[in-house]
Amino acid sequence: MQLHELLQPDDLLVDFRPSDKWDAIPRLVEHLVARGRVDAETAKRVEEAVLQRERSMSTGIEHGIAVPHAAVEGLEEVTACMGIVGGENGLNFESIDGRPTRLVVLLAIPPAQKLLHIRTLGDIARILGKESVREALLQATDASEAWSVLRENA
Repeated sequence: MQLHELLQPDDLLVDFRPSDKWDAIPRLVEHLVARGRVDAETAKRVEEAVLQRERSMSTGIEHGIAVPHAAVEGLEEVTACMGIVGGENGLNFESIDGRPTRLVVLLAIPPAQKLLHIRTLGDIARILGKESVREALLQATDASEAWSVLRENA
């Protein structure tokens, strides 16, 4: 699944400013609820699964990207949102390269769709792995502009 198909403009939080990764994950889950992407009961399962995954191993990868994710019972489709971290410092996501995280993609996938899970993670890495895409997302002034960056770089 292409990232621009998975995320709609309203799924992107520009100037996202959580205090740390433990604050970022619940805030992204809350955004899924506010957007009607998951109900409150499913949101609890998403948050618990993603936090458990994060406690077992950091989902901070390279180049300022983190992809907190989990397979979640009760989901019928892949669900995601992205926080584009504002400010100068980024977040400490205990990334592989030690750099601060600026792009946080929360991803929740039905357990039966493991292949789609792997493909979606690969697509996120492929698109956000491009420095020009990361820079354009960080310069976006609103969600529509950020989504256009994703669509143009599919």
